[in-house]
Amino acid sequence: MIRLLVGLGNPGPEYVATRHNAGFWFIDAVARELRVNLAPERSYFGLVARVNRSDGQVWLLEPMTFMNLSGKSVAALARFFKIEPREIMVAHDELDLLPGQVKMKLGGSHASHNGLKDIQAQLGSADFWRLRLGIGHPGERAEVVNYVLRRPIADDRDAIDKCIEQSITALPLLLDGEMDRALMKVHAKPPRLKPPKPESAPEPTPAPTPADPLKDPP
Repeated sequence: MIRLLVGLGNPGPEYVATRHNAGFWFIDAVARELRVNLAPERSYFGLVARVNRSDGQVWLLEPMTFMNLSGKSVAALARFFKIEPREIMVAHDELDLLPGQVKMKLGGSHASHNGLKDIQAQLGSADFWRLRLGIGHPGERAEVVNYVLRRPIADDRDAIDKCIEQSITALPLLLDGEMDRALMKVHAKPPRLKPPKPESAPEPTPAPTPADPLKDPP
């Protein structure tokens, strides 16, 4: 089961709405869903919330260390509460997915994402879960830094918010440890709306039969 949910981003009002903070947007949504408030916790170098469940505690974390040092925060909390890497899920922005796309996986490469890279180094393991929130790619490698630190256009932000909403529907399964079902829920495609059926044209009124001039009128 997932005992620690982490969202990656950068602290400060100038970064709040930037693409690199998509992980924070996810944790904010989880906090609303679970009705808890994140609060500063110096021991773990971030904003933290605790959720008490019948089967134990679940932690929400937004590192305030800046992206490149995210592992400092994650490792501090995980080690203190003896949380294993496989019990951690990290939500982060993903350049290789389009806005509105979301993928979840266990382990793998950090793919040059500095937040994931530092978490992997600090935990000494890559075997933690990742929730990859698509933000799209600028097309040029040299533009990546500027791109992730800018706000997405309105349509892209709406698409990212919708994939976060979709991911939240899998939250109960994640917390219960039903990871296969959670994967199916996260990766499920939204139902395609069927176009409305065209209204049937009214049947034409039959023309009156002309009276037979050889008969009396009715």
